[in-house]
Amino acid sequence: MAVVLVYATDPVVRDQVRLAIGRSPAPGVDDVTYLDAVDGGQVVRAADEGLPDLMILDGEAWPTGGLGLCRQLRAELAACPPAIVLIGRRDDRWLGEWSGAEVVLMHPIDAGELTAAAVRLLTRTPVTADKERTS
Repeated sequence: MAVVLVYATDPVVRDQVRLAIGRSPAPGVDDVTYLDAVDGGQVVRAADEGLPDLMILDGEAWPTGGLGLCRQLRAELAACPPAIVLIGRRDDRWLGEWSGAEVVLMHPIDAGELTAAAVRLLTRTPVTADKERTS
């Protein structure tokens, strides 16, 4: 079983993420369960407790953005789960790199890109570069 934390203040974004990845996105990645987080405190608590295997964080969330949360968790946790951050503007890609996320993807969500990135991170399949950046 894989636990994916989905942080977005917009319920539509959370729904899009869950629908894109689904419950069984690839062979070997079965029984995906989701933890919804609607505020930064929920994300921090879940990560502190070691609950998620993967975090998908909306950089456009308000008032606490997913980019800042990702950076905070990278600095505070010795064993931080991998993260995908979703950004709204191409010019914010540098913030994705600053956050320490393994993958940076653009809104609107591309279901194929998101699923491929999530499967890769959940199965710990290495990428060719040290960090993948998608625009």
